[in-house]
Amino acid sequence: MALCGAFHSFLFEYDTPRIVLIRSRKVGLINRAVQLGILAYVIGWVFLWEKGYQETDSVVSSVTTKVKGVTLTNTSTLGARVWDVADYVIPPQGENTVFVMTNVILTLNQSQGRCPELPDDQTKCEVKNNCIPGYVSTHSSGIQTGECVPYNNSIKTCEVFAWCPVEDDYHIPKPAFLREAENFTLLVKNNIWYRKFNFSKRNILPTINSTYLKNCIYDAQTDPFCPIFRLGKIVEAAGQDFQEMAVEGGVMALQINWDCNLDRAASHCVPKYSFRRLDNKDSAHTVSPGYNFRSKERNLRYTLASIKHSHESWWHQQKGMVKPREEVQDVTRMHNHPAMGQTPGQSQPQPQGCHHCSFHPFYSNTSRE
Repeated sequence: MALCGAFHSFLFEYDTPRIVLIRSRKVGLINRAVQLGILAYVIGWVFLWEKGYQETDSVVSSVTTKVKGVTLTNTSTLGARVWDVADYVIPPQGENTVFVMTNVILTLNQSQGRCPELPDDQTKCEVKNNCIPGYVSTHSSGIQTGECVPYNNSIKTCEVFAWCPVEDDYHIPKPAFLREAENFTLLVKNNIWYRKFNFSKRNILPTINSTYLKNCIYDAQTDPFCPIFRLGKIVEAAGQDFQEMAVEGGVMALQINWDCNLDRAASHCVPKYSFRRLDNKDSAHTVSPGYNFRSKERNLRYTLASIKHSHESWWHQQKGMVKPREEVQDVTRMHNHPAMGQTPGQSQPQPQGCHHCSFHPFYSNTSRE
């Protein structure tokens, strides 16, 4: 019977809550304040500030670069010589980097043979027994033959089988050999694409024409959207001195930051550039400073001090409405660089959910006989 009574009550009875009207200014104001607070949170914070109604997408991008500049040197060893891009961009291609030679230690007319090693505590000798045939250390220029030969009028060193004469890098040219490199220019072309919104953009904006591009140089105040950068200005913007860095080399980063909101017109989506030195100069740590490597050209071998420019393109996640505006529907085809395991024209998708993504440029490959 109890079960039937409960079922009868559930089926045929209806309950309604009792409403109590409280006539109190204090309670009424508290109630309205709570309601306004919730409303302000939803509209002000969730919708207007955090854009909670928007979607985000990861980016597909490419970065290409081109260095330009010519300079003349006139030395007793090389005579008058013109240096262009094929001479001072060594190696001609690099992943996420471009190398610009700024200083050089020349060693002319080298050939494989026997010659005295550079003098130091390990290579100086008085008699033949001081030298070990076949010995080679980490810092050796070659393999010891076991002979003790004159290095100059006052010093004897162990003879080595090596590229002779051996390189002497104790004396670094100051000022830098290519000190005019600060006037060389770097063109950076950056393309981005958000596939979810069918939105593409590049750092050469629609308002830039060919006449402007041929004459502009990036300046944070007067030309903030010019994609051509003077190397000296890049270093200066990072708070460094180009001529000082050029002596022993260094590593610079050029960052491209995109922070776009598709609720606004596409013209508001513009890049912002920043610069920093990666190999921070520290007066307390002076061991192995700068950046350098060795190369050769026919009968000329040399150690290069280079300024390495690393291109980091950073993007905040793209935000926009689920259905983007009509003016951002056009998509531009992009080609990525021929990186490891890729072919030209193959685009490089980025990891899902990345907030800051860096991408790599490719460079013109010009060889000299």
